[in-house]
Amino acid sequence: MNKTTHFNLNHQIRNLEISKIRQFDDQVSTFEPLIRLTLGQPDFPTPEHVKEAAKKAIDSDYSFYTRTAGDIKLREAASAFAAAKYDLSYDPETEIIATVGATEALATTLFTLLNPGDYVLIPSPFFSLYDSLVKMSQATPIYMDTSETGFMVTPDLIEKTIQSLDKTPKAIILNYPNNPTGITWTEAEVKGIALTLSNYPKMLAVSDEIYSELVYDDTHVSLGKHLRDQTIVINGLSKSHAMTGWRLGLIFAPELITSELVKTHQSLVTSASTVTQYAGIEALVNGQDDALPMKAAYKERRRVVMQTLQELNLEVTEPKGAFYIFAALPKGLKMSSYDFCYGFAEGYRVAMIPGDAFGAAGEGYFRISYASNLEDIKTAMVRLTEYVNTLRK
Repeated sequence: MNKTTHFNLNHQIRNLEISKIRQFDDQVSTFEPLIRLTLGQPDFPTPEHVKEAAKKAIDSDYSFYTRTAGDIKLREAASAFAAAKYDLSYDPETEIIATVGATEALATTLFTLLNPGDYVLIPSPFFSLYDSLVKMSQATPIYMDTSETGFMVTPDLIEKTIQSLDKTPKAIILNYPNNPTGITWTEAEVKGIALTLSNYPKMLAVSDEIYSELVYDDTHVSLGKHLRDQTIVINGLSKSHAMTGWRLGLIFAPELITSELVKTHQSLVTSASTVTQYAGIEALVNGQDDALPMKAAYKERRRVVMQTLQELNLEVTEPKGAFYIFAALPKGLKMSSYDFCYGFAEGYRVAMIPGDAFGAAGEGYFRISYASNLEDIKTAMVRLTEYVNTLRK
């Protein structure tokens, strides 16, 4: 018997799993030396000017709580950044909240929005956090399979899903550039989704745009630009400024919504780390283009991975953003995505994530994170070629 049953712990928590991404990464960690193409963590250091700002904050004894929503200087910087980059207009005083990473931003948002039994649309494949947070809220996830639409969320798919339900969903969770597929949308596509959702004015869009600074051939278009009154934009500095461990996220939403979100945020964390907030001010004010050299490196890494996958005749759509590639298993291969990835890690010492870690629609695929150094990626692609060719014999 599971010892925790003795204490009758929260059923929602007991029924959840640790992220399959983390589970798999832990399972193969004993295969050393191991090239990890698993986690979504930039391998670049945080920019020097951002680190210096944090050191200055420490030396200046900025060690006290800020306001719950965050230091006003940070929120002003975030407002100016969003305006300059994405043509968004949010009042720093009443419409922006600084959070402990985008993860806490998502938790704050979903815990505030959802009541037991509410429906939440989640395009699949999806980042596993969305599913777990919805279930923790005792709401019901409604999965929209995008594997038949090239992993695109389309107005038709949204409309058909809503019409198939017995009530209008409370929310839809959108993520673009997308994890795990790297898919993103043009402005016309964002407008189409916004128009569809505007037909359901009581339905909210939670738009996770954490990879917004990593769009390769175009400019990111925020859903908040075209559906402001119904959208909660989630962003942060983890990917744009290589600050994953600093834990600084941002929520942008209309005042009517943020006035409620801030209550949940206060209950969860009081406020984000003060030193991290001062580092964030520097990143947003003087590091608006800090992502550019990283983006250039990611494009070269993407090219190397895509070339290998295409030479192997694997079905794959070139990602337009983030740093993930979601590829299909070799045709005719009678094995699960887990077995494929585990066998590769065990036999060739390269770790990728099985597609089923991203929901049922991800089975039959695997995710490569190219947020790793180029030499490791090149070595991994040589080994992947050998592995696939061996399986095909």
